[in-house]
Amino acid sequence: MSEQRVDLTRDGAVATVTLSNPPRHTLTARGVQELAAVLGALEGDPALRVVVLTGGGAGVFVAHYEVGELADAAERQSGGGRGEIRLHPFHEVCLRLEALPAVTVAALNGNAAGGGLELAMACDFRLAADGPYRFGLPETSVGIIPGAGGTQRMARLLGAARALDLILHAKLLEPGEALALGLVHRVFAEAAFPEEVDAFVHDLAARAPVALRAAKRAIRGGAELPLREGLALEQAAFEETLGTKDAAGAMRAALRGEPWAWTGE
Repeated sequence: MSEQRVDLTRDGAVATVTLSNPPRHTLTARGVQELAAVLGALEGDPALRVVVLTGGGAGVFVAHYEVGELADAAERQSGGGRGEIRLHPFHEVCLRLEALPAVTVAALNGNAAGGGLELAMACDFRLAADGPYRFGLPETSVGIIPGAGGTQRMARLLGAARALDLILHAKLLEPGEALALGLVHRVFAEAAFPEEVDAFVHDLAARAPVALRAAKRAIRGGAELPLREGLALEQAAFEETLGTKDAAGAMRAALRGEPWAWTGE
């Protein structure tokens, strides 16, 4: 019997969220609720700089959303009319991930298809272990389409033409293919994956916290705006960082050839 768990651990400015649901390691409605609760605990933490999402199963990030739950929903809706469209709680979790001030990293320690990949695409970075793993949105193979942002985020990440090809053909990508297309940012050797992820996220966490938050906000928000409005958003974020103690101190320290310890102020 499966047991959905979402565990939170902390290492200074880095929080790690581990999703487990043995033996299939799928994501369930309960898992979405638990993930929402964890995000609630993280959203107001000013000391947080990086959040890592990873899978608790060997060779599995999140296999996919639980098909049994989807099949039940299909039977309930079969032949019925459509009511008011409301965003599913899974959508809300992904939107909250994107809006989180901290940088978010999906550490893909194995397979991530369907809802698993949709969750990963809501993160700022995707790091993949090199191995016999596959990433993709194969929902058309079972008569549905991606339902947690897959059509929208993949098109924004890779372009509409590529998203059409991958989703309509239910294509599953090897790590190297995902890297070549830009779906993942790094592919690390499986044996060194935990250490490589740790180095990646702590490099981020060692950077200026106000600048990290401002850059994420400018990039995420500006991508949805016309250029002039995006430039205004960037200018506001730039002025916010320029007025910090960290910016003044770090630039003066750089002129002297000295390091600066970030204060977050």
